[in-house]
Amino acid sequence: MFNRYSEGMTFGAHVDGSVRIHPYDGRKLRTDISATLFLSELDSYDGGELQMQDTYGAHSVRLEAGDMVVYPATSLHQVTPITRGVRLASFFWIQSLVRDDARRAMLFDMDNAIQTLNQTGADEGARRTLVGCYHNLLRQWGET
Repeated sequence: MFNRYSEGMTFGAHVDGSVRIHPYDGRKLRTDISATLFLSELDSYDGGELQMQDTYGAHSVRLEAGDMVVYPATSLHQVTPITRGVRLASFFWIQSLVRDDARRAMLFDMDNAIQTLNQTGADEGARRTLVGCYHNLLRQWGET
């Protein structure tokens, strides 16, 4: 989907709907993760920040054209008023294999730790055990 905000336009604080209907085949998809792709050059507009409150705190995002922010769809977020120019963006949702945001966060942290251990040449047996735990948790929590 796309949006276009010009001077004075805003989108108030909200949490994205939990389910979207696929426009072509009618499938229902959970909206676990939200994404906003910025399409306007930064110097072409003022205002229009994407502000979010999520499990990681408060964030304010205004990115270059072609850059994207990905955030939990469960977060409260809004677009601040445009004070000059036009803000164009594309936004969409992703259904994760792991429904629960807290479990996704744990898997993300575990994967980052594994990558760090791989880069530092940490104990092979310990890394293998941790990778096994990661995949067993994904197997337990994942929905296909």
